[in-house]
Amino acid sequence: MPVISQEMQFDYLKGRDFSGEFVFKTSRSSGPGGQNVNKVSTKVELRIDLNSSTVFTIEEKDILSVKLKTRINSDGELIIVSQTERSQLKNKEKAISKFYSLIEKALTPQKKRRPTRPTLASKTRRLKKKLIRSDQKSLRKDIDLE
Repeated sequence: MPVISQEMQFDYLKGRDFSGEFVFKTSRSSGPGGQNVNKVSTKVELRIDLNSSTVFTIEEKDILSVKLKTRINSDGELIIVSQTERSQLKNKEKAISKFYSLIEKALTPQKKRRPTRPTLASKTRRLKKKLIRSDQKSLRKDIDLE
C-alpha cells in the first residue's frame, strides 16, 4: 500500500465510491422530542459489510476489523448510528460523514513515539521542589530538647 500523508488520507477515501455498499435502515429516535419522535423515523443506521466489500483492500479490511471491532457485528457489518438531527436526511448525511472520519482515523498509521530524556532544567526544578517539600516536612517534626 502506498504511503499517504494525513492531509491526503481523507481525500483518498473520498475518491472511492462507497455509495453502492451503504445500506441504510431507519427507525424512530429515542429520547425527548414530542410528536416528531413518536411519528417520524429519523434515526439512521448506516451498515457496510466489510467482508464482501470490494472498495477496501485485504490489508485495510484486517486493520479495520482490529481497530473497529466494537462497531462490527457478528455478520461482519460496520454499523454507524445517527439520531441527533430532526430530519432523516440530515442524520443520513451525518452518518456518512461519521463513516468517512472513522475510516480515516482507523487507516491513518500511528506515529511512532520517540523516547525523550528530561532536560537539565527540568531535573533541577524537580530536585528544587523535592528540597522545598523536604524542608516543609522537617519543620513539622517535634524539636528534640536534649
